[in-house]
Amino acid sequence: MNYESIGKNIRAYRIRKHLRQEDLAEKTDLSVTYIGMVERGEKLPAMETFINILNALEVSADVILADVLKVGYEVKGSLITEQLSALSQPDREKVYDVIATLIKHSK
Repeated sequence: MNYESIGKNIRAYRIRKHLRQEDLAEKTDLSVTYIGMVERGEKLPAMETFINILNALEVSADVILADVLKVGYEVKGSLITEQLSALSQPDREKVYDVIATLIKHSK
């Protein structure tokens, strides 16, 4: 299993929440060293610890596990749809054009 992607996603959501590792450690009653090891993919937290981290970050497990789940592409699609909705109409059209070009050249 790719622990690095799980840690990378935890780090990304921690940063999105404007939390330092110290803040997340305090919210979860874990050490800063442990948070760093999880974010680097050196440790995989136990279920209870993982749930505490998710709750502290206010994020669901499927989002953090998207890269390792077989249905992860559905989650990624939802995240991309959310990001696209925040764009202006002209910017969305540009993104769709790029995606269409990539798909066309992938066949």
